[in-house]
Amino acid sequence: MSSDLQQTRADAQDEKSGPCAVIKSFDQIGSQWRLVVLHDLQGAEKRFNELKRSTDASSRTLSRVLDDLEDLGFVDRRMEEDAPVATYYSLTDKGRSLCPVFDEIEDWAGDWLDE
Repeated sequence: MSSDLQQTRADAQDEKSGPCAVIKSFDQIGSQWRLVVLHDLQGAEKRFNELKRSTDASSRTLSRVLDDLEDLGFVDRRMEEDAPVATYYSLTDKGRSLCPVFDEIEDWAGDWLDE
């Protein structure tokens, strides 16, 4: 972690007796793979292998990330027991509440980042 980022986090923690809401939010959603999966699930419910193909994550990474997101309340898991067994993932209300945030980030990126 860069010293500037460490200092920013330290400053944020000094202002209040804990991290600010932005830092707390990024602690939950800020990993690369969590963001990729959350963004990918915006459109519709997907099966594990669909997410694996669309995100290019390894099975192990995707499984870990989906478990984390489910534990944090961003993703629901639904199992169909019919043969073949299928596991579906979708955003919860908490996860869907991030959709406008992703839209704003995409708008910002379009204005400020080289494509």
